[in-house]
Amino acid sequence: MKEIKSEVVFRQYDSISDTPEQAGEGLEMAEKAREKAYAPYSKFKVGACVVLANGAIYTGNNQENAAYPDGLCAERVALFKASADNPGVGVQAIYVSCENGENISAPCGSCRQVMMEFEARQGSPVEIWFPGGNGTYLHAPSVSSLLPFPFKLEP
Repeated sequence: MKEIKSEVVFRQYDSISDTPEQAGEGLEMAEKAREKAYAPYSKFKVGACVVLANGAIYTGNNQENAAYPDGLCAERVALFKASADNPGVGVQAIYVSCENGENISAPCGSCRQVMMEFEARQGSPVEIWFPGGNGTYLHAPSVSSLLPFPFKLEP
């Protein structure tokens, strides 16, 4: 038997106003996008903001459908929209907003895998910011912090 160790460090900020300026702006844009979410079934609205290496900013929100699981999460809506308009441009950061009460609300597994492929394809980390519960925010320096064993990119 061989042990495989993985250590992940997240930074926690007590509020949006405690985050670095650019992160605060991204989180506020994600909050505004959340307000427009279409979530009549789950009632769980999520917004996302994606910042690209060329400075372009895209937002998205979850879009549900009665034919579950045909909806799409906010993170993927924003990423796919950004990629469609800016093919090959790297992603610097993704900001996520939702009303989560006391719970941590990290991106789902499908979103993590999609984010990981962007990170792998560009060869540099993508920062992730998401609700940490009770009004706090967590910062992961890389998608690999959220998904240590992704499917491998095989173009």
